[in-house]
Amino acid sequence: MIIVNWKGAKIIVGYIKACDVLPDDLISWIQEYIDGEYLYIPRKKENKKSWGEISGVKKDLSIRNREIYLKYKSGIAISNLAEDYYLSEKTIRKIISMERHKSKVHK
Repeated sequence: MIIVNWKGAKIIVGYIKACDVLPDDLISWIQEYIDGEYLYIPRKKENKKSWGEISGVKKDLSIRNREIYLKYKSGIAISNLAEDYYLSEKTIRKIISMERHKSKVHK
């Protein structure tokens, strides 16, 4: 299955057939609990990726938010930023607040 994210990037989401990777006796045991249904097996904690890490969305949003903050600091009005980025003024204010806090922490 292919999903297209908000930036138009294609993300491949697929399923692996249990019979291709698991032994028959384990499949039989699992079928006692769930037969013919989809089953999600979560990653081990040490292999877990945070939201947006694989697709790059997290990085893209971080860059966008920094741009918004810098434009705000240069004098662009919140209403203009909201219009330019298709966000509400409330969201722009939240982004500015978070970026301002990051700036203070990193000093």
